[in-house]
Amino acid sequence: MTPELTRSEESVLDLAVVPRRAVLSVSGGLDSTVMAYLLHSRGSELVILSVDYGQRHVRELESATATALALGARQHRIDLRGIGALLAGSALTDEQVAVPDGHYTDESMRATVVPNRNALLLDLAVGVAVSVEADAVVFGVHAGDHTVYPDCRPDFVRAYSAMALVANEGFLPDGFRVMAPFLHATKTQIVSLGAELGVPLERTWSCYRGGKLHCGVCGTCVERREAFVLAGVVDPTEYAVAGQEG
Repeated sequence: MTPELTRSEESVLDLAVVPRRAVLSVSGGLDSTVMAYLLHSRGSELVILSVDYGQRHVRELESATATALALGARQHRIDLRGIGALLAGSALTDEQVAVPDGHYTDESMRATVVPNRNALLLDLAVGVAVSVEADAVVFGVHAGDHTVYPDCRPDFVRAYSAMALVANEGFLPDGFRVMAPFLHATKTQIVSLGAELGVPLERTWSCYRGGKLHCGVCGTCVERREAFVLAGVVDPTEYAVAGQEG
């Protein structure tokens, strides 16, 4: 029997149905890692996809592999570096573009947009879902992404879900869903839920610069630090630059 949702889960999740078997897009960051642990705790069988698309923070894939091993999930690491090389102009895939520091803003974080990234990753996940007869594809976008990233917004999730059903009509199980459980959750809520679930948050990776340590000053590091502070959870992350909270 599937356990009842806890109060924290109810307040955070857009998860009306817990999938029997789910294909997850797991980068190794906070959001997708907590998502994987959550679905595992709910009894879902997980198939994890992690994609190398030429991101400078490819270090995150080590964290994704650690999550798959810890949860006993199948993981497939997909090499899309050839495609990533075509997506020039993003700080994530183009060494000539600087990673912005400081808080997320519409203008500063435009540099981190990778064109059509989520649609590309979801296409792979849906294809795998057909192959393994999964009843859901799940990815970890959250409310804080909506302002900056068009492919993290509710309209995108709805439109992509409809397209996936049309494109694979007759090949997906009844009730198949493309799910974004954290679509309306804040990063602070995700950190709180991760702590409640006992997720090893110190193993997750957020920094877009992808060095040996989190830099502590780029947009994702600032967001990560503030989420721990606001959640009242001790931040286990080692940062290259200390004391930048808030």
